[in-house]
Amino acid sequence: MQVPLYQAKAEFFRMLGHPVRIRVLELLQGGPLPVRDLLAAIEIEPSNLSQQLAVLRRAGIVTATRGGSTVVYELAGGDVAELLGAARRILEELLAGQQDLLAQLRESGAGTREGRAS
Repeated sequence: MQVPLYQAKAEFFRMLGHPVRIRVLELLQGGPLPVRDLLAAIEIEPSNLSQQLAVLRRAGIVTATRGGSTVVYELAGGDVAELLGAARRILEELLAGQQDLLAQLRESGAGTREGRAS
């Protein structure tokens, strides 16, 4: 039985739903990186990073190549970078909207406080 497209999409986003995985993908947007560089940038236990990289590799989002004792990871395609860019733009819009709301709350609160002081 085939999985409905909406369910496959939900599973895809659930797979992305880990801070370390997102950070790895952000770092790999700049090009391939060896595991040691990922570890230095993310500052987590090697076993934890290895686990998260394995999830991304199984999903086909990153690829790994071994050169001697060094393993280098890179994005499997440019679509992931586009997705992260879209997520950033959406978050910027949401946060800008929250800043506008916060400013309105502060303005309305200032008037209320001044009214009580009179």
